[in-house]
Amino acid sequence: MPEISENVSLKPYNTFGLEAKAKYFSVFRSVEELIEILSDHKYKNEKKLFLGGGSNILLMNDYDGLVLRNEIIGIEVVSENTEKVVLKAGGGENWHSFVLETIERNLSGIENMSLIPGTVGAAPMQNIGAYGVEVKDVFVELEALNLWNFEIEVFDKDKCNFGYRESYFKHEGKGKYVILSVSFELSKKPVFNVSYGAIRDTLDQMGVKELSVKAISDAVIAIRKSKLPDPAEIGNSGSFFKNPEIEKTLYESVKQQYPAIPCYPIDENTVKVPAGWLIEQAEWKGKRIGDIGVHTKQALVLVNYGGGKGQQIADLAYKIQTSVFDKFGIKITPEVNFIS
Repeated sequence: MPEISENVSLKPYNTFGLEAKAKYFSVFRSVEELIEILSDHKYKNEKKLFLGGGSNILLMNDYDGLVLRNEIIGIEVVSENTEKVVLKAGGGENWHSFVLETIERNLSGIENMSLIPGTVGAAPMQNIGAYGVEVKDVFVELEALNLWNFEIEVFDKDKCNFGYRESYFKHEGKGKYVILSVSFELSKKPVFNVSYGAIRDTLDQMGVKELSVKAISDAVIAIRKSKLPDPAEIGNSGSFFKNPEIEKTLYESVKQQYPAIPCYPIDENTVKVPAGWLIEQAEWKGKRIGDIGVHTKQALVLVNYGGGKGQQIADLAYKIQTSVFDKFGIKITPEVNFIS
């Protein structure tokens, strides 16, 4: 039976660096350990929070229940042919370390998602993405433990019901499963995606003459480091808000008043607008309120300078949402999960 500790600080386990205590805390390194903990009658009626990298949560208070950290690791080849490889990774694997492992193997598909914080298990929950690529683009299936009957279920792409930073596990399946492993189909013959954001310009600045998965990963890492604060130095969860998807008619209406508003077409009726641009135009970028604020280089990132509280960050997020809606008539919603 894994050790279960009481009254444990969660500050090391959330990238905002928020101080909150867990009534009970443990880690599991296998599905057997997880089932053993969950089967213990002492904890059966406790509410439960499952943690990966803690990079997409906002702890509002102390957690009056059992916090379980997924530390299931391991990477294995499931299948392989001349063009593709399917890799299966444990849900507790660090996402960026997994990306670097695929680059080491010269496999393409997730290099644009380098340096995203968190774990492999959290990746499909959020359908994480960056620079024109999302997890759903390379996703094959995942294994998850049903918390009601302790059976392992397999979810394919359809069952995951992926959307923009969305999945089945954020809605109907929320709190019902723990993701144990995820399988990805990666390519031996890469098709590079360098059209989104500043990747091409950064590659030019780096003097890259021939594209490779490593060169693209290096460029993405350089861009992210230039814009985003390191959670080890300033508490944050990366992008706090989703980029809103709005009807083209609303976009055209807003554009009449704000001609510089950028967009990325999704289909003939819908466009995606950068939330960071909206927040910056609403004059929140770099604004500090005591121990918290909006990052000076990237308006999408809310930060804890030290000593901040989850409720303070939530209040700031609400003020930003209200301000953006009042100015543009566009709703922005958090990516981050609020935990109370």
